[in-house]
Amino acid sequence: MKWFNKVLLLFKIKELRNKIIFVLLLLVVFRLAANIPVPGVDTEQLKAFFEGNQLFGLINIFTGGAMSNFSIVMLGLGPYITATIILQLLTMIFPKFKELYHESGPEGKKKFNQYGRILTIPLAVLQAYSMIKLLGGQGVISFMSPFAMVTGIIVITGGAIFLMWLGELISEKGIGNGISLLIFAGIIAGIPASIRQVIVTYDPSQLPTYIGFLVVAILVVAGVVIVSEGQRNVPVAYAKRVRGRRMYGGFSTHLPLRVNQAGVIPIIFALSIMLLPGMIGNFLVNSSGFVGKIGGMLVAFNDNLLLYGLVYFVLVVAFTFFYTAVTFDPKAIAENIQKQGGFVPGIRPGENTAGFFYKILNRITLAGAIFLGLIAVLPLVMQSVTGMASMAIGGTAVLIVVSVVLETMKQVESQLTMRDYEGF
Repeated sequence: MKWFNKVLLLFKIKELRNKIIFVLLLLVVFRLAANIPVPGVDTEQLKAFFEGNQLFGLINIFTGGAMSNFSIVMLGLGPYITATIILQLLTMIFPKFKELYHESGPEGKKKFNQYGRILTIPLAVLQAYSMIKLLGGQGVISFMSPFAMVTGIIVITGGAIFLMWLGELISEKGIGNGISLLIFAGIIAGIPASIRQVIVTYDPSQLPTYIGFLVVAILVVAGVVIVSEGQRNVPVAYAKRVRGRRMYGGFSTHLPLRVNQAGVIPIIFALSIMLLPGMIGNFLVNSSGFVGKIGGMLVAFNDNLLLYGLVYFVLVVAFTFFYTAVTFDPKAIAENIQKQGGFVPGIRPGENTAGFFYKILNRITLAGAIFLGLIAVLPLVMQSVTGMASMAIGGTAVLIVVSVVLETMKQVESQLTMRDYEGF
């Protein structure tokens, strides 16, 4: 009953209670916006398109059905997340960006985030135009005049910026990461519809398949929890130092290296890359000559589950290593430990310590990357094995939901602990 007492305590503290209510209200606003459609859409054609397209169906999950509704927030947080990823990748190319992100303190981070907001706008415009053209080519959208096109792009871009603002508002005045919570709310919102579909299409002869899905779902959740919480603790000792009349150091601690250092970002980035062939193929497939053949090949690649899943898996693994290298610099960590008079027992400070961190990080990142890759292709595997696309378990969705729940619980725990110390 310990957790129940913490929940009661959470609602007894006025400040925390107000934060929770504030977050819930903003999530309700998000769900209302996700059900406001852009006019001029054939809903039946739109539903058929998303049911028949595995990739867009997966992206639709992250928007909580906003894309399949052709809602004003149909792009979700995709443009903002893509802008953030692009800027973080630029830190590896341009030293000034790296200095701004890692070494300039809170003001540098603030300016870096502002660049991300600015970059979100052209990305949202580009994605809005692409989606309108793609769905227009499928006969889903009835408006294609220049004025209607510009109006649609402005409305959809405004929706993406509105969601970005909501996410930052939750992070600033609520509990947890606003961007993650909005994605979490979008995924959770689709669960009732999925359950209803399973009930409507229930077939007693498929009972072993349903049980198999349930077992796999439990294993996936357990695996996500284990990998998300898994870390390698590297011991670090600090030598005794005398400054004036005071003695510093003389204690031991550890440096936690997480198995899944990159989170769910590699999957989202790989998904953005995998989206391109299908979109380009749909644009070119009706063309004549060589261009039409290229479009046909891209569409065929998108429909080939085996080849598509293999490329998707490789991209997720590659981006996991890449993103981990962007966000975690073993050389900088080793230098900071050395400056503070610390060392890893049995390892010389400086370059040797950095090499030791690289070696450990590569080993545990390999395990985390393979796990993320398997989670990403799990829906494709389940669909190919059972032939039931509607019940394919979204491993990525499970990963996001469990990760957000764990992270939010940690933040709530820290808030409660902080107030216990203040009371003491």
